[in-house]
Amino acid sequence: QVKLVESGGASVQAGGSLRLSCEASGYSDVINCMGWYRQAPGKEREGIAAIYPPDGSTYYAQTVKGRFAISQDSAKNTVYLQINSLKPEDTAMYYCAADPSVCASVTGSVSAPSVSTYWGQGTQVTVSS
Repeated sequence: QVKLVESGGASVQAGGSLRLSCEASGYSDVINCMGWYRQAPGKEREGIAAIYPPDGSTYYAQTVKGRFAISQDSAKNTVYLQINSLKPEDTAMYYCAADPSVCASVTGSVSAPSVSTYWGQGTQVTVSS
């Protein structure tokens, strides 16, 4: 089955940047959208961005307001999330996900990704002032 492994989270100062990585294995077994979500303590899981690897189409949550960019390296089966101008409110656990529903869920077209969604273990981003 699909396995997703995130990396790149760190503790940084406000205004800094991070690039998170999600390496997928077994992804070619199915056609999936891949995306990023985050969840802060006491808050609901929030979709950020997604990408459709077969053609590179990208999808963004309206709330990211231009500070997030998703990209891929198809040869490495890796998806990236570039985060610029980090704010303390960005502090959260960031998760990679893969499923056809992911592209729709991050834009709000559906309320949540499918129960069949594959998830990574998460990588922590902590932003201090």
